[in-house]
Amino acid sequence: MTVAFDSIKSFDAVVIGGGAAGLMCAIAAGRRGRRVAVVEHAADIGKKILISGGGRCNFTNLHCSPRNFLSANPHFAKSALARYTPADFIAMVEKHGIPYHEKTLGQLFCDQSAHDIVRMLRSECDDAGVRIVTGCRVVEVRRPAEFVVETNRGEFRAPAVVIATGGLSIPKMGATDFGYRIAKQFGVKVRACRPALTPLLVEGCAEISGVSADVAAAAGGQEFRERMLFTHRGLSGPAILQISSYWEPGTSVRIDLLPRVDILAELIARRGERTETKTIVAAHLPKRLTDLWFERNVQSRPVAKASDRELERLAGALHGWEVLPRGIEGYEKAEVTAGGVDTDDLSARTFEARAVRGLHFIGEVLDVTGHLGGFNFQWAWASGNAAGESL
Repeated sequence: MTVAFDSIKSFDAVVIGGGAAGLMCAIAAGRRGRRVAVVEHAADIGKKILISGGGRCNFTNLHCSPRNFLSANPHFAKSALARYTPADFIAMVEKHGIPYHEKTLGQLFCDQSAHDIVRMLRSECDDAGVRIVTGCRVVEVRRPAEFVVETNRGEFRAPAVVIATGGLSIPKMGATDFGYRIAKQFGVKVRACRPALTPLLVEGCAEISGVSADVAAAAGGQEFRERMLFTHRGLSGPAILQISSYWEPGTSVRIDLLPRVDILAELIARRGERTETKTIVAAHLPKRLTDLWFERNVQSRPVAKASDRELERLAGALHGWEVLPRGIEGYEKAEVTAGGVDTDDLSARTFEARAVRGLHFIGEVLDVTGHLGGFNFQWAWASGNAAGESL
């Protein structure tokens, strides 16, 4: 429920941020009888939930595991993810009668609208007695004895504060560095942040903008086999967004254009034909992509006239196309923020700062970044639940 501030004085916990992690935390704490306030600077809760998944919210992934997350401490996420699984969130979705479907690779989406998820979370907050105050901008957080959260709508007091303010991605939705500033204020370390799950800037892609293909993209010791999309500014699509989290400036991305095809075996098997090598390749790739790739990489010729070495080089180039990005699109197009509040300074069970009793950090503000496909939402639910159960 959204209530006026004049009815609010003090709470057991104040959650700053009315997104996925913050609302889940408030629900978990409220169910335990805690008096919880959620303060949200926007006019309503769950704004990023509403735009996710093309408006249908990819709310979790059936195959979620710690391997799907990037962090300086790969073990930190294990406890929370084990204690709140995709099945737990699905049970809540089904309790509210929300229809959903698996799109691909374990990704679950609402059949109708992401509004269903926000309505569900609001209903759960109401049932747990959580107070939601929107249009509430935090001016200062201090701790003379208990925490005091000063806002444009007055002061909120509580022995515990949970920072669930997200990262820097999609600034037009109101993203700021607030969570990192609070961490630094209280002596909690913050690891360098960078855009993640973002398109790559690559020269020479504009003329085939809109063309896509199933590829395997590799960088930083990781590989993702999904769709790649050419854009006016470079490369995008799930495979590229995934690998962008691991790409380092100045290094190349290796792209297998034919991950499901042994093109060398096919070329050799057709050695008796006069068919152009480009024609054989074009049976597996979009024509515009094939034409551009041959134009820029190798001259097509009848397969019967090509030597074994030439065919091997052609196949190797198709399976290992080296692309050198000049950069990334940035936070404006990034799905999430990599880096953030250093998990070494937090308890993996309660998400409380080791040196600051009562101060918790959850969700995207932490140095835990999920792969594309519902994993970051599952991290929001799991981390929020873990903190909420500890309040």
